[in-house]
Amino acid sequence: MSQQTKILLIYTGGTIGMIKDFETGALKAFDFKDLLEKIPELRLLDCEISTTGFNKPIDSSNMNPALWVQLCQIIKDHYDSYDGFVILHGSDTMSYTASALSFMLENLSKPVIFTGSQLPIGDLRTDAKENLITAIQIAGLKKRNRPYISEVCLYFEYKLYRGNRSSKISAEHFEAFKSPNYPPLATSGVHLTIEDDKLLPYKRKKLVVHEDLKTDILVLHLYPGIQKELLTDTFEKLKFSGVILLTFGSGNCSTEEWFLKLIQKNIQKGIPVVNITQCTWGSVQMGNYETSTTLKKIGVISGRDLTIEAAVTKMMYLNSQNLSLKVFKTIFETSLRGEMS
Repeated sequence: MSQQTKILLIYTGGTIGMIKDFETGALKAFDFKDLLEKIPELRLLDCEISTTGFNKPIDSSNMNPALWVQLCQIIKDHYDSYDGFVILHGSDTMSYTASALSFMLENLSKPVIFTGSQLPIGDLRTDAKENLITAIQIAGLKKRNRPYISEVCLYFEYKLYRGNRSSKISAEHFEAFKSPNYPPLATSGVHLTIEDDKLLPYKRKKLVVHEDLKTDILVLHLYPGIQKELLTDTFEKLKFSGVILLTFGSGNCSTEEWFLKLIQKNIQKGIPVVNITQCTWGSVQMGNYETSTTLKKIGVISGRDLTIEAAVTKMMYLNSQNLSLKVFKTIFETSLRGEMS
């Protein structure tokens, strides 16, 4: 870095913020004010690091949209004072939060990098130090005197991914995340290699923060033998603003008349129904097979190669905007933040 940059480190909770008490063996929260003392390597980075976070650190299993709004407010309040933001987050729901923030932070022109770890920062074999050091280094990168990265990303185990393309794929390996349908934006090895052509373009517009999210979404994971009575009760007795169907293969599902009528009835009520695949890799291609042609005919929306995390958070974001079903379909099937191919 040619000049010192200012990075705001935001701690929400998670394994990365834990340190082992060697007398008791118990894990306790780590005070990030003592960061340089615990990780002296950070002094080698030519940047000024400040820290903030939630008043009470949380397990990422308890992450929710109200806390996403808090994160956006922290970024908004400090946006003009810092060159980049690094968010420390538990790995379990990190991809959901990264996806949500990508939609909530419109016209982002600075890096927001999520990272965490599989082992606590004080563990002998921890992955926390490398993840944290490189995430901060990436957040501080500049090109032509402006931020090199200007989007929400997730850095883990030597790879930088677009946040809304990432999914957690392992509970026990250091390589906990993958970006199934989009290549990494950067790879950390002997050199830090950034794929310029894969990055979102820099925006010169004013940051717009969207704080309203509609969370009453039904996610329906299809399986062979799913019961008519179960689905009929769910669709007719519950209220929701949108449905995400997790279908087989390239977007296929049962062609049973009762099932298709249930879906069609909801679409006729103005409730958007989105089709994404259960497969980790690949895309929905409605119309490829007879089993998905009918879905297309009745107005089911293609989620193409969206991850479940991006599909849920994109629907939360769009459902809060009171769009007509036709406009919702057009916008949902458009890539807004690089989330779909």
